[in-house]
Amino acid sequence: MGIVSNIFAGKRYAVLGLARSGLATVETLAASGAQVVAWDSREEARATVADKAELADPAEIDLKGFDGVVVSPGVPLNKHPIAMQAKLAGVPIIGDIELFALARPTLPPHKVVAITGTNGKSTTTALIHHIIEQAGYPTRMGGNIGLPILGQEPLEPNLKGAGIYVLELSSYQIDLTHSLDCDVAVLLNITPDHLDRYNGFEGYVASKARLFAMQSAEHVAVIATQDDPSRAIAAKAIARTVEVKAADIDPAAQAGWPSLQGPHNAQNAAVAIAVASALDIDEDTIANALASYASLPHRMQRVRELNDVLYVNDSKATNPASTAPALAAFPPMNGKPRIHWIVGGLAKTDNLDECAPAFGNVAQAYTIGEAGRMFADLLRPHMAVDDSEMLSAAVRRAARVAQPGDVVLLSPACASFDQFRDFEARGDAFAAAVAALE
Repeated sequence: MGIVSNIFAGKRYAVLGLARSGLATVETLAASGAQVVAWDSREEARATVADKAELADPAEIDLKGFDGVVVSPGVPLNKHPIAMQAKLAGVPIIGDIELFALARPTLPPHKVVAITGTNGKSTTTALIHHIIEQAGYPTRMGGNIGLPILGQEPLEPNLKGAGIYVLELSSYQIDLTHSLDCDVAVLLNITPDHLDRYNGFEGYVASKARLFAMQSAEHVAVIATQDDPSRAIAAKAIARTVEVKAADIDPAAQAGWPSLQGPHNAQNAAVAIAVASALDIDEDTIANALASYASLPHRMQRVRELNDVLYVNDSKATNPASTAPALAAFPPMNGKPRIHWIVGGLAKTDNLDECAPAFGNVAQAYTIGEAGRMFADLLRPHMAVDDSEMLSAAVRRAARVAQPGDVVLLSPACASFDQFRDFEARGDAFAAAVAALE
């Protein structure tokens, strides 16, 4: 059973969207004694909650008197009718993270660490969670990563101390949260993304800033101040602010962390070290945890070495800013570029400018998916290009050309939805194509 709290008893909530977090939300609210109205456009999703909730579309019923409308982070509030419907009824639109925040006073003593930023969130969240685990504290990871936080057992203190929840939060999740006062809040970076959901870049930056506006003065804000928006947020943070940079990391130490190579991971590590220090975790435990950390699936994941060629799955790189550090992580060897870069999918931008500084590391590009042709034209002046179209063809062609010491890197700089269900399915297809190589 997940989180249950008497704070919801006798209250009324509408839940819109019954994917993983929506289902966990209905479970929590129903088990806590709340009245629940739930809806999803998919009939099979509605059927799974029919015994716990009344089935009705919140956008089509009178919401007056409800305590909240809980929406999935995937619902575009700038376009969906539920936003106006809730506003007219004077009912707050919230997400599952806000329900967790409301339930906190009724849970056993604990701390919350929340991580946001455009790129690197999942790696940094998993790394912080790993360090806390190695230090012996009870801990759970949730939010935008792994299982929904409401669906997980509440943490009980142990001999080390109170439990620590580690949450990865997207800007959409922060938009739906109003009272989460994090013991440690983390900002990695801000580059343009999701602009279809915001009123320009400023709106997206403002969304990230709210995580720090919700903090109390006695808590800690860890901010990587390597871009202007992040520096501006650091200047206004209410909590005690710790500023970090990739340059804080000693390259000799980083060489001993096999899953944390490249300049972007220096920043992720600097942030994780600052968070662990804020939680009073000792230096030896931190150092050992950095060395033993294993990378997440689909995030610079080493899939296989064959004929002295390394195959790396970075399918989670869904925009150019996320791919740029992957290209920078494998510099030339003996003066020769060694990356065979598989790139393309459903483009979020019409350029690869953020990747350009590392083009010199690429021996050849293999373009795939809807953006394949456009990217092939962009890249041809800078490198050899094979317009492969399909991922499996790209893997086979790269394997034929790659020399010992080279790296075949799937880092698409694009969303996956033109050819795959999600970035996980794309990464799995890459791993399967690599496994099939002789």
